[in-house]
Amino acid sequence: MNTAVSSRPPSAGSTGVARRAAAARDAFGAQNISLLIALALLVAVIGSQNQDFFRTSNLINIGVAISVLGVVSIVMTVVIVSGGLDISVGSTAGLASVAAAGALTAVDSAAFGIAAGVAIGAVAGAVNGLIITFGRVNPVIATLATYSAYRGVAFALTDGKAVAVDNDTFIALGSDRIWGIPYPVIVLVLVAIGFFVFLRYTDIGRNVYAIGGNAVASRLAGISLTKYRLGIYTLSGAVAGLAGVLLTAKTLAGEPSAGTQGLELEAITAALLGGCALAGGKGTIVGALLGVTIIGVLDNGLILLNVPSFYQLIAKGALLVLAVMIQEWRTGRVRGALA
Repeated sequence: MNTAVSSRPPSAGSTGVARRAAAARDAFGAQNISLLIALALLVAVIGSQNQDFFRTSNLINIGVAISVLGVVSIVMTVVIVSGGLDISVGSTAGLASVAAAGALTAVDSAAFGIAAGVAIGAVAGAVNGLIITFGRVNPVIATLATYSAYRGVAFALTDGKAVAVDNDTFIALGSDRIWGIPYPVIVLVLVAIGFFVFLRYTDIGRNVYAIGGNAVASRLAGISLTKYRLGIYTLSGAVAGLAGVLLTAKTLAGEPSAGTQGLELEAITAALLGGCALAGGKGTIVGALLGVTIIGVLDNGLILLNVPSFYQLIAKGALLVLAVMIQEWRTGRVRGALA
């Protein structure tokens, strides 16, 4: 019995769809697609247990809640991509919060308060960069030291007390909306767009990836590692300062402890969930945003389901371990160690 096998090639339409799907997958990234699937499953599980999750007001609350973490996670992604790490971002945010409130007290100007917070953050980041580049101190050790130092400075400046702010324009940054979208969410979107363009479409951004991928080869290619690392940590401090400004506007006070309740660990978790490799050279802004959203949805879901708050800490710790394990499996290190 003869079995006829069709040799007809696939239709042009199906081939075109396949090509477009492959192009979209390559552009968006397989890692990000996996994160979207994980986020969809998480939303489905939480939504099935509590229908209030899908309320517009709750979704807006999630956006506002992740705005500060999102801003810090984005710049943490840049730092990790370059092969570094900044553990001091939480304390830098607290120091910037105090600086912004103090500036508002001295000069009743919202612009001056915002500028002061960002500037102090940039100075703190520059100090990190100087210690790492000229002091030749490991980034983890250097920023762990300044994490403690900056927090101490913030408490010393305020004698451990909050500094109230009452400038209406400044406070609006943390509470007002445009077309129903809260200002903190708008700030997050603008920062994300800016850094996305910076990393993907500029020579400087490509050099950041190159430094994280192979610092020796980058130096031989003429890239100044000292200038780039100093600039990256200064930028990290400035964005952490912006996060401190947002915290001040939301809480109506400059808090020396603002940002020090695990903000740096959450930012690292979000960046690693988003596909960053601790060794450097890998990571995307879109992935970081998805990682932040997963953390925000998980936190919100645990609250809606009346899960005790300490379980949130356990969940975040588990996420960090999971994110690192995924990266290790992707690089083959775990398989090599178990062989």
